[in-house]
Amino acid sequence: MGWILDGIPATREQALMIQTLGIVPRHVIALSAPDTVLIERNLGKRIDPQTGEIYHTTFDWPPESEIQNRLVVPAGISELETAQKLLEHHRNIVRILPLYPKILKVISADQPCVDVFYQALTYVQTNHQSNAPFTPRVLLCGPVGSGKSLQAALLAQKYSLVNVCCGQLLKEAVADKSKYGEVIQPFFEKEMAVPDGIVKKLLCQRLSQLDCIQRGWVLHGFPRDVDQARMLTGRDYTPNRVFFLNVPLDSIIERLTLRRTDPVTGERYHLMYKPPPTMEIQARLLQNPKDSEEQVKLRTDQFYRRCAELEQFYEQAVTLNGDQDPYTVFEYLESGIINPLPSKVP
Repeated sequence: MGWILDGIPATREQALMIQTLGIVPRHVIALSAPDTVLIERNLGKRIDPQTGEIYHTTFDWPPESEIQNRLVVPAGISELETAQKLLEHHRNIVRILPLYPKILKVISADQPCVDVFYQALTYVQTNHQSNAPFTPRVLLCGPVGSGKSLQAALLAQKYSLVNVCCGQLLKEAVADKSKYGEVIQPFFEKEMAVPDGIVKKLLCQRLSQLDCIQRGWVLHGFPRDVDQARMLTGRDYTPNRVFFLNVPLDSIIERLTLRRTDPVTGERYHLMYKPPPTMEIQARLLQNPKDSEEQVKLRTDQFYRRCAELEQFYEQAVTLNGDQDPYTVFEYLESGIINPLPSKVP
């Protein structure tokens, strides 16, 4: 089974959020047609107020006179309103499509719908080849708020890697009520760290699955210290590319302590980068206790206290400045994957 997303992402921010959550499409199709054609099509829409069924004066007119007589023009489809929506779409789409350079196909929608369908079907039945020169097993290390999730999603998308987030694996095991989930559940309830041995078993089980072996993977959230790193060492679990994302504490505090969630809609905001649109929404926003300045400082300090030993363990690791534009960071990560590992001078 698979899935189809329609109508989202409508903005670049939504696209980045989807990537951060690890939702990575294999194929992206953009349907394109002249504005004059789209406006004309929209003006012909009619709706049945009794059934909610949508018809069209040209392409899908009901044969029953009873239905014809009760059809009404839906709100928001006037020429001016449609043109305004198209203008907004054009502003957003040029910022969305560059996020999917290797998996995007633009299909003209100004042709019979059967032709559009078969072109789309042909495309989604193709398999993309990874453009990595080997099977990547990538490990991203960094403090909380360093951008590991976003970079993992971008790498997974471009190189068809499996995005393996250790924390997400634990949550999914509990949600699925698997044998590991039953063991993990009590630790979640008591807000205690899950023992390393359990984490290792769950992680190795995931990394040994066929998709990880064939396509490669990008791992984040584990290991957090040298003991965990040693546990991960094995034939199919040893990373062949390791990156440390270095971000100063001030930037991490800015990124995390200003995050807020709307308890009504579930929408996530950032008081600096993505402020709420109204004062009403801002008044009801909540902060996750983990994003308090005290907690952020504690978790960041814990990472950097262990960081030196981890960097020593992974001798070929590359340290990057994570305190810059995410796509600049991504370019450096790409370079580290595509190019040979640098030779260490003794």
